[in-house]
Amino acid sequence: MALPTVSTPTYELELPSTGKTIKYRPFLVKEEKVLLIALESQDTKQITNAIKQVLKDCIITKGIKVESLPNFDIEYLFLNIRGKSVSESIDLVITCGDDGTTTVPVTIYIDEIKVEKDPNHNPDIKIDDNITLRMKYPSLDEFIQTNFVFGNDDLTQVERSFEIVASCIETVYTEEDAWAAADCTKKELIEWVEKLTAEQFKKIEEFFTTMPKLSHTFTVVNPNTKKDNIVTLEGLSDFFA
Repeated sequence: MALPTVSTPTYELELPSTGKTIKYRPFLVKEEKVLLIALESQDTKQITNAIKQVLKDCIITKGIKVESLPNFDIEYLFLNIRGKSVSESIDLVITCGDDGTTTVPVTIYIDEIKVEKDPNHNPDIKIDDNITLRMKYPSLDEFIQTNFVFGNDDLTQVERSFEIVASCIETVYTEEDAWAAADCTKKELIEWVEKLTAEQFKKIEEFFTTMPKLSHTFTVVNPNTKKDNIVTLEGLSDFFA
């Protein structure tokens, strides 16, 4: 006699980038096992493939391409799927900033964590009077690099930063012409970025510093000094540090 089928609950959330409502289900035990094995391997490629496959399996809504989602969508989605799979709260130990030593245990509820959007953020960056860059958001690969790299790649932090910048260029355009980044090699894009002035490169950096991000701000009271400490956590890695 076959064992009975266990029903799996489904949930909905809005993707921060588009506001589109999607349906998803929690991790199954076999999928959590795949993730844990990948994380234990500390192999970036294996982790990427595991997260990609698990997200694809858990997203029920058709037509969602995980590889194309911005990294903040992936962080928000991954956090919520994990919340419904493991626990809807996260326990952390926070070091109070006023003395730098006292630690305070805190519990953060996942439904309070949102993607914050900067009103000054703009994907179109005017490099000079003639040239404008249209940027796209980091993808799944950059999400993995940010949250799950264990020092097993050969790139320095500076080299990785240039690679990420190059990979996020969508189009270079003027009033008369446009050049799609997809028609260029990664080497060509990196060399083009390296020829920018420091001031021009700073404009690109502002795109990344102001882009939407998973964020949660709260206050903890230092039990020794009785002072309030405002704490802001940003990015998935901060919530599981």
